[in-house]
Amino acid sequence: MTEKRFEICPTSELPPGDRVITTLDGISIGVFNIDGEYHALKNDCPHQRAPLCEGKLTGTTESTAPGQYEWTADGQIVQCPWHGWEFDVTTGESVFNPHSVKAKTFQTTVESTGEARGGSSAEAAGGSPPCSSCETSEVDGEPPVDTYDVEVEHDTVVVYL
Repeated sequence: MTEKRFEICPTSELPPGDRVITTLDGISIGVFNIDGEYHALKNDCPHQRAPLCEGKLTGTTESTAPGQYEWTADGQIVQCPWHGWEFDVTTGESVFNPHSVKAKTFQTTVESTGEARGGSSAEAAGGSPPCSSCETSEVDGEPPVDTYDVEVEHDTVVVYL
């Protein structure tokens, strides 16, 4: 099955800690920027189908020994707005049962988009007569080539379904 490509927004419009919820091919999806990395999660809690991606972004506590707790994954855990089920945005795994309960995730990348600007045609500075098939002249024995400056202006967040 071929993946479909969807451009979400320029990276400048989705700063760290922020999210955008959009509909792609009929599926509601939340795209999150977690510390400069982008992740896409289906906006559908596996518990009772609540709009998961509208929930609070938080962290979680982990215990390394009895009585010892550590706050981790700050800003990486989304909490379902209906019943508080928590999921790691980067993996889709639930916090309480990561092996059995998981929210659907999608491949997300940042791709550069560029725009050609300007342009200059090579000017014939003498040379051979016009090419009979393309009606142009060679310059110093080489066909003239148009060149264009290409500059990357924006990086775009892209999701593949």
